Amino acid sequence: MSRILAFDFGASSGRAMIAQFVDGRITMEEIHRFTNDPVSVRETLYWDALRLFFNIKQGITRAVNAGGFDMIGIDTWGVDFGLIGYDGQLVQNPVHYRDGRTKQPYRDFFKKITPDELYETAGIQHMAINTLYQLYALREQSPDLLDQTQKILFTPDLYNYFLTGEMKAEYTIASTSEMLDAKKRDWSDKLLGLVGIPREKLCDITMPGSKCGLLSDEICHELGAPKATVMCTASHDTASAVAAIPTQEKDFIFISCGTWSLLGTELGEPCLNAKAREYNFTNEGGVNDKYCFMQNIMGTWLIQESRRQWIREGEEYGFGELESEATKAEGFRCFVDVDDEAFVEPGNLPRRIRAYCRQTGQFEPQAKGEVIRCIDESLAMKFAYSIARLEECTGKTYGTVHILGGGTKSALLCQMTANATGKTVVAGPDEATVLGNVAVQLIAAGEIADVAEARRVVEQSTGLKRYEPQDTQLWQTHFETYQNIMEGR
Repeated sequence: MSRILAFDFGASSGRAMIAQFVDGRITMEEIHRFTNDPVSVRETLYWDALRLFFNIKQGITRAVNAGGFDMIGIDTWGVDFGLIGYDGQLVQNPVHYRDGRTKQPYRDFFKKITPDELYETAGIQHMAINTLYQLYALREQSPDLLDQTQKILFTPDLYNYFLTGEMKAEYTIASTSEMLDAKKRDWSDKLLGLVGIPREKLCDITMPGSKCGLLSDEICHELGAPKATVMCTASHDTASAVAAIPTQEKDFIFISCGTWSLLGTELGEPCLNAKAREYNFTNEGGVNDKYCFMQNIMGTWLIQESRRQWIREGEEYGFGELESEATKAEGFRCFVDVDDEAFVEPGNLPRRIRAYCRQTGQFEPQAKGEVIRCIDESLAMKFAYSIARLEECTGKTYGTVHILGGGTKSALLCQMTANATGKTVVAGPDEATVLGNVAVQLIAAGEIADVAEARRVVEQSTGLKRYEPQDTQLWQTHFETYQNIMEGR
């Protein structure tokens, strides 16, 4: 019976969990939690990468004191990376995807290739944050950094390297880059050539559930840790979350809802048809030879950053308090496109929301409850909007929406999603990402047979909540208003 140490890094926080498979259930205990705070230095936004590694070490130390562990797996957000020099050290601190360096290079890149041609190869939603455009910006703005680089490692691969000395490129995290050939599940030489990155600066693709290496002697000596196996789990947090969806249905919709909301379904082959290209859906790597066909939607980031702004202004509210205020606020007074460029960068989100509403001729939310209600209703409407498009792409109609992750804690958002989509919402587990991370390791250890069994185990291990649609006609009426705003009419 293996003891699994799972690290789950979100864009705003991280945690370490000890897990075991006991009596048909996965048991988990959180042993360490920490914030993930980016740092702005001279107009560049960085991840505090070494502080995050310090917290990995803290998690390992606490796991040792809690009885030890046999395996370690790390999952993180996508697209970001570290540059490792020929001396084995970081060339620079990893830059945050919300940094503004890719804005112009993103536009310039499409002078080299049309969006449709790019999509036919990579099958990935075009977003300026993607690794492809980050590296293109780096090549154009700081070529000397790339010249000093031996290997480019995605965030979870970077920390696996720090722990083991082994350099890998796990498939699910690499698939977020927009640099893979979607059908071949391998690097596209064509795209690497366009961005100016030699293939030898990237590691060969490793599939989820494979071994990365053993904890280094240095780490074991420093932390008193066992010579545990470090796994390439499903390193992209969305792929881990999807592996833990508590369903036996073949066709389902998921919304992995946190700072970002990843909305999609699971397919056996990439969907690269004209509608998928037009609607800018992404085909990212999943476990068990599956694809996560989905869209990246701005998630609770707007709520998180609005709360941070109010804290900066000297008013601190918990998320529960803000939801309570939103519940009291009048509904359907204003909507925003949560994916509008105005909301991408940190700063005064409430002011930007008011400006968006003013520019689109809507009510301008002033009170905190009005702002949060606007965000929640806009998210629910965006989910409905994207689901309708997803069904066009796949030619299927789906009956159930599974909401996973931190968004499950918002009963208001879950109910609004059921109302807006007209579909049953099953909320949970809130720890889907960690459960998927652990499940992939347990499958590798031979303790769980496959993903289907893992999903049955997750269903037995967690409490789920169902939300049935309410007031669907009212929501449909206001959806038309939302759609007009989205489409610029």
